[in-house]
Amino acid sequence: MASATSYVQEWTQRPVKEILAGMVGTFALIPEVIAFSYIAGVSPAVSLFASFVISVSIAFLGGRPGMISGGAGSVALVMAPLVHTHGVQYMLLATLMAGAFQVIFGLCKLQSVMRFVSSEVRTGFVNALAILIFSAQVPQMLGVTWHTYLLIAIGLVIIYLVPRVFSAIPSPLICIIALTAITVFHPMPVRTVADLGELPTGLPHLTLPHIPLTWQTISVIFPYALAAAAVGLLESLMTASVVDDMTDTHGKPQRECTGLGLSNIFVGLFGGIAGCGMIGQTVGNLRYGGRGRLSTFTAGAFLLLLMVALHSWIARVPMAALVAVMIMVSISTFAWDSLSGLIRQPKLSSFVMIATVIVVVLTHDLAAGVVVGVLLSGVFFAWRTAKLVQVTPARDGGVLTYSISGEVFFASADLIPSSVDYLTDAPTVVFDLTHARFWDVTSVQAMEKTIDKLRRHDRKVIIEGLNALHHSIFNKQSDEQTLRT
Repeated sequence: MASATSYVQEWTQRPVKEILAGMVGTFALIPEVIAFSYIAGVSPAVSLFASFVISVSIAFLGGRPGMISGGAGSVALVMAPLVHTHGVQYMLLATLMAGAFQVIFGLCKLQSVMRFVSSEVRTGFVNALAILIFSAQVPQMLGVTWHTYLLIAIGLVIIYLVPRVFSAIPSPLICIIALTAITVFHPMPVRTVADLGELPTGLPHLTLPHIPLTWQTISVIFPYALAAAAVGLLESLMTASVVDDMTDTHGKPQRECTGLGLSNIFVGLFGGIAGCGMIGQTVGNLRYGGRGRLSTFTAGAFLLLLMVALHSWIARVPMAALVAVMIMVSISTFAWDSLSGLIRQPKLSSFVMIATVIVVVLTHDLAAGVVVGVLLSGVFFAWRTAKLVQVTPARDGGVLTYSISGEVFFASADLIPSSVDYLTDAPTVVFDLTHARFWDVTSVQAMEKTIDKLRRHDRKVIIEGLNALHHSIFNKQSDEQTLRT
């Protein structure tokens, strides 16, 4: 009952603010989604309809209120080679398969892998995305007249100064309306949304891929569908974690996985490209008060309204207005305190964050940056943990005792055999493992290697301080006479 009440509250809280914030998210969606359609090699209508279907369906099915999803660039990059080599119909089937994979991932609780994404990787992810959002606006500012720069400047002034005196309506909406009015009543040589490509004029309709469902077809589509599912899920979960941090609330990652999968299945059925959470648009939504499901729903529903009912008007919106909005989004997305953190934080942590940013910016692949960041974090963690292992010798008559402490695993196991004196004249060698923990086969093999060498030199070896877990590890390769608890 409590969960049902909470779900209703996620739809009914502050409806006016939620709707207005969702409308801001819609205008932030339009230029980016259309740009990503060219990356994927599909018409703008395919990406716009996909964003509508995902936003509306995930508002009901997803586990993270306030998050906006749509046809994202990371998934477009994955699908682009498939579209270019085999066509849109193959992409539709890949979208359906990707959605099915994501549902399976959610049911298997694979969202738990997010625990391995460190804070510095998340910061690098956010900063890289802010840079990509800004860089995506640069082409709209090249080869243009001075009128464009003037409109962008006016738009930024409206966005940042209007809230100081009037906050009932989000300033980005005021910016878009004001700049559109200026260009309508005073025509000037500036680019408009119509220049981005052909916009849809009708409603999306149910469609199925028109390709033979054979093993050969599936073998072609499978790797693209799996990659799109993984990349989309990773970006959605990263976006959800950013929402958690910004709102001090907790989403439902497992439900987000299955919800995204079901939404992408709907997208494939309506002729769209797979999508995922979009952090820039989500940050804009949160910035202007979008915290519930209504803002997510509005972002998609208002997008369809603009594309169909207000098609002729949205086509006249100057690109300068959308550029100003996206510049605001990029500035809001960037974690500016991370710059001072480069000095205060450990150097390795800063390096991981910078490496994540560099990989994402160079490849335009958010998933690649996160994977590199996670790998670097793991390597550095292993290296730091390995340095904490200590092997301390102590002689008492004919007994030489080695006290081992710390976490012994593949990165630190070699320290044991390299610290032992195999030519000692002590007849008995004791290994005290009271303060050590062995984690893998490599560590056990290192211990076994050390024991075998000592025995070849006719030394009696005793192991002390093993707990039950360690007994289960060593019993597979050690005889009971060697162990002493």
